Amino acid sequence: MLMDWVFFIAGLVLLVAAAEALVRGAVAMADRLGISPLVIGLTVVAFGTSAPELVVAVQAAMTGAGGLVYGNVIGSNIANIMLILAFAALIQPVHAEMKAFARESVVLIGATLALVFFMWGWGVVRWEGGVMLAALATYLLWSYFRERKTSAESQAALEEVEELSTLQHKSWATIIGATLIGLAGVIGGARLLVIGATSIARDWGVPEEVIGLTMVAIGTSLPELATAVAAAIKKHNDVALGNVVGSNVFNILGVMGAAALVKPSQTPVQVMQFDVWVMLAVTLLLVPFFLSGRQLSRAEGGFLLAGYTAYIAVLFIGVDKLFT
Repeated sequence: MLMDWVFFIAGLVLLVAAAEALVRGAVAMADRLGISPLVIGLTVVAFGTSAPELVVAVQAAMTGAGGLVYGNVIGSNIANIMLILAFAALIQPVHAEMKAFARESVVLIGATLALVFFMWGWGVVRWEGGVMLAALATYLLWSYFRERKTSAESQAALEEVEELSTLQHKSWATIIGATLIGLAGVIGGARLLVIGATSIARDWGVPEEVIGLTMVAIGTSLPELATAVAAAIKKHNDVALGNVVGSNVFNILGVMGAAALVKPSQTPVQVMQFDVWVMLAVTLLLVPFFLSGRQLSRAEGGFLLAGYTAYIAVLFIGVDKLFT
């Protein structure tokens, strides 16, 4: 039991630290190769910051831990809204640029509804995973051509890339070394995390998806939490909103799509009965919250955080009791 926790905590720490090194190394490498900051922001940064969820889901799929795959994706999306965005709103109300929010929220809601549809029945199969990855590629291309024409959004991408460009003046050996070490650390950390999480689930006698929805989801969302808190302190909460929406889209289309393509997993009964509907409900709830005052207020943030606390409590008490 003790070693299970050692594996889980060590894997989580290694995963988060290595993902940071991977992103910074990859950003510096892309910058040296003359790739535009907008492309770097939409691809390298987006993929890198979601690397923990991606690698954990793929490794969980390969080892047959389907509960962790669904739990990680759905739990991360719920945590991003009800924990991370809510926490940022408590520090400073989260403002939204309505045109951009309307556009991105339609994409997020569409991706969420598609996931619910694909999960219905057995689960997300390979061809559906391929469709999701193709949709992600289309979304990234659309974002690039759209944002290239918008100076404000291009400037935001430039600022985000500049914050991560700490290695751009280092030697090629340092940049490549940081990238490879980061990649190896993410893979190794994910492996330790999956081993620890599945063992803890077995020791506690709870389904893998519960561990995925809680401990794994919160752990892999720590980089987004740090970004949201930093943005809130700097009063740049629009950054927190953009990161959450973008991360949730990538989790559905990229992480779930890749995991299904590698090895499809059956949808856990609990996830289909309860958790996916919580994810859909809180995703839809963002629209009236932001339309009501063009911001997520502290009161609304507190409401979401209280809801998340209740949700976690229900998971550990036992969702099955809700249906008996």
